[in-house]
Amino acid sequence: MQRVHRLYTVVVFVILASLDNVAAGLVPPLYSPISSDLHVPEAAIAAVTATGFLVSAVVAVGWAYAGDHFNRRWLLMAGTTIWAAGTFGTAQAQNYGAFFAGQLVAAVGLGAVGSVGFSVVSDLISPRRRGLIMSLFGLSQGVGTLAGTLMGGVLGAEDWRRPFTLLAVIGLGATAAYLPTASIRRGQSEPALKEVFEAGGEYDYRISRADLPKIARHRTNIWLVLQGVTAQLTFGSLVWLPRLLQAKAEAQGYPQDTAIVIGTIFATIFQLGGALSIIGGLVGDRLQRRTPRGRALVAAVGVLAGIPFYVILFFLPLQVDIAEDAGAGGVTASVLRSLVTEPLMGLAAVMALIALALSSANSPNWFALIADVNLPEHRGTVYSVGNLANGVGRAAGNSLVGVVFSALSRGLPPPWNYATGLALFQVFFLPTGVMYWLASKTSPRDIADVDQVLHERAEARATAS
Repeated sequence: MQRVHRLYTVVVFVILASLDNVAAGLVPPLYSPISSDLHVPEAAIAAVTATGFLVSAVVAVGWAYAGDHFNRRWLLMAGTTIWAAGTFGTAQAQNYGAFFAGQLVAAVGLGAVGSVGFSVVSDLISPRRRGLIMSLFGLSQGVGTLAGTLMGGVLGAEDWRRPFTLLAVIGLGATAAYLPTASIRRGQSEPALKEVFEAGGEYDYRISRADLPKIARHRTNIWLVLQGVTAQLTFGSLVWLPRLLQAKAEAQGYPQDTAIVIGTIFATIFQLGGALSIIGGLVGDRLQRRTPRGRALVAAVGVLAGIPFYVILFFLPLQVDIAEDAGAGGVTASVLRSLVTEPLMGLAAVMALIALALSSANSPNWFALIADVNLPEHRGTVYSVGNLANGVGRAAGNSLVGVVFSALSRGLPPPWNYATGLALFQVFFLPTGVMYWLASKTSPRDIADVDQVLHERAEARATAS
């Protein structure tokens, strides 16, 4: 029974961690209909998305610090209820101001899910399998983005409010799902603390402000935080991929509602390569057992190697044949058929698979490294600071690429302005790879420091008892 309870807890935290990305993925496929309904430019809707990323990342620091002090289950339930309320408010918005407010309320709640949830998951898994489970944690977020993109583009093509209402209902159900989860003790997965927990003891250390300078002295933390800014400048730009594919469909003469579905389905299919982050996590685990530089090296190689495949993907033409009277089901069937009947579409799918498989090695190894180089009571806070850097980069990438698209459109008509802009933003993956390589140089020392402190605390506990 205890094993089942533990498995349920893992499943709940991994699956529900995806919901914040579902919420984030709803809006981009619907930029056109939302902007038209609210009588504002598409760039104004994109600005809401960018601001939401930033707000969520900022408040996550506070949520995480609280999570490193208090009961994490109740904090997650509170955060989930808040973002569900904000999502429902978004669906009811009748003007731009109300839409903006609903998204910001949702962002405040979403800040709890990733940061506090990461702290819990890191305490569930031993370092030996950390990359694999963190790949599932990261994959759930990627699946959430796919689900959000699909939910927004398909359910919202005729009525953009519908998917927001549905997600709000799901959020309320998620709040209830937290109640039966097991209570996860801090540090319970650490081998150095095994005897402490077997003897009925607890790891009762909690973060304090005096710990912050110590955290900053771990040089690996610096590289892991800073790489998030440059990496997310690129990843933030990629939320426009459905818009690029929509523009390619519109260039072929398809109406906007059909083009939105085409772009959404293709973008969803292309992003399935993110599921291969599991391979990145497994490779990171295996290489980490050979050298403490392993995880960072895997992330560095993956990020850099994916660049050319993304660029090819952006410029490949879209070829699909759809009947004028086809509904959403007919459009979906035609898109899927084109992957087999149209060589260029099959090639595009292969390029997307390889690009996302390589760049997705970043996520599980980043999660695992943060857990490896930090004490249990510091992990949620460090994750949230890294997530803040990610949010800054993602918000900047999401908004700045829109400005680049607009500037390029003076000389390049759609879809080529979108393709060129997205290709230009790949340049930010270069410093990301370099910083992972630098993290591979500092992580062995930082991992050894954490292991030493945990052993000393375990010995002190054994002596005291």
